[in-house]
Amino acid sequence: MWLRAGVEISLAPGWHTYWRYPGASGVPPSFEFAGSENVKSVTVLWPAPVVFADGAGSRSIGYVEHVVFPLRVVARDASKPALLHVDLRYAICRELCQPAEATLTLVLSAVVDPSASEAVLAAAEARVPRPVALDESAAFGIRSVHREADHGRPHVVVDVAAPEGMPIDLLVEGPTPDWALPLPRPIAPVPGGAPNVHRFAFDLDGMPSGARSEGAMLRFTLVSSADAVEIVSSLSP
Repeated sequence: MWLRAGVEISLAPGWHTYWRYPGASGVPPSFEFAGSENVKSVTVLWPAPVVFADGAGSRSIGYVEHVVFPLRVVARDASKPALLHVDLRYAICRELCQPAEATLTLVLSAVVDPSASEAVLAAAEARVPRPVALDESAAFGIRSVHREADHGRPHVVVDVAAPEGMPIDLLVEGPTPDWALPLPRPIAPVPGGAPNVHRFAFDLDGMPSGARSEGAMLRFTLVSSADAVEIVSSLSP
């Protein structure tokens, strides 16, 4: 059994902060829970982000003006209240970025006490991407992931399904935080291919020194304004 909580960041109009993988630039928020009492573990959930221009000719991944990060807290002793202590460090940006930090505390109990925050938490949880499997028949999802070579340069092609006219973003993360893969770019679909299937590609750039792409477990997140899903897929040779 876990307890629900959340960390909210509200920014002035035009300002943004970052997702767990910020893309070409930016610093992801970090959460530390040292000093908590009667807390066994805390899981931070990441709502689906948006992609935006970073002002330097590239694109970043994050949240514009507002985000709530849901937390799932497991108490050591479920019969007693838990004191959650959060040290939050993050970046806030407009034309330039600046560091920000906050120290937060909250007492959590298994006793149900509905409040206005319940609706806010429920809305944030609904935007957390759903784990799914590769599915060649999905109406909204990731259908296939495969490697190709273009003039000897390896890249990855991803086929995704989404209703016609629905704006979507595809994001990719490496197996460890030191991978810095580029944002997948839309490319032309296969001529005569299945309807409502969109194709993305990215070069295998940004891998840490000594890393191999063969067999690497990559996490893909497909985002629309109405839904978000994610899969983990191994890259075959």
